[in-house]
Amino acid sequence: MSKGIVVIKVGTGVLTRDIDGTLDEASLVRLVTAISELITSGVRVLIVSSGAVGAGVSALRLDGYPDDTASRQACAAVGQTRLMHAYENLFQKFRLNVAQLLLTAEDLDSEQRTGRVMNTLHKLLEKENIIPIINENDSVSVDELRVGDNDVLSAKVASLMEARLLILLSTVSGLQREDGSVISVVSNIDDVTGHVREDHGKFSIGGMASKLKAVRMALGAGVETVIADGGDPSVLANIVAGGASGTRFPV
Repeated sequence: MSKGIVVIKVGTGVLTRDIDGTLDEASLVRLVTAISELITSGVRVLIVSSGAVGAGVSALRLDGYPDDTASRQACAAVGQTRLMHAYENLFQKFRLNVAQLLLTAEDLDSEQRTGRVMNTLHKLLEKENIIPIINENDSVSVDELRVGDNDVLSAKVASLMEARLLILLSTVSGLQREDGSVISVVSNIDDVTGHVREDHGKFSIGGMASKLKAVRMALGAGVETVIADGGDPSVLANIVAGGASGTRFPV
């Protein structure tokens, strides 16, 4: 198994209950267990995690994503603490520590700021017992609160770190044909644009269109990408080993 960096992006729908947006502890346990096993095997992992806004929705007693920016930022401020607390408690069971990085687009737009981000991540990855968890700084950012931003952020991080693999965990098992079957390998991304649907959960803001945008960015930087089912994170080891799970976009 290659020891290169693997970036795993986790969608809101994977982490929260669709009925009320609260964090799904059972899903988190499965996810953390699978990622911990990867790290134990020697794989260097970076997580880009959504879920903060969704986790904060219930605290503000809302029945879905708010339309106004101020409310979304308030949800993010509350939800981010809940999300990181959950990650910290679960990863500690595997003797792993978490490091939080909240980024905006500006942090990746200038050479100086990008260099600082990259240096920080490399320093954290030098320690085998630390796993960096990255999210958009949604509590203060405005332009970043757009559909699919963490998909794009994960592609930018994967490109910046010269990762060997980007895995986008979603609520679906991959890119699907009209009959519901999963397309296992896509050699040309332009061939599958007709299979994209714009739907997403009421507590999430991403969709397949944003994932394909991220895939295109990652491939352009030479990073192989896989869209897979976050409801069954046990597939992660198989994906990292090159196995057939989800939809793979080879370089």
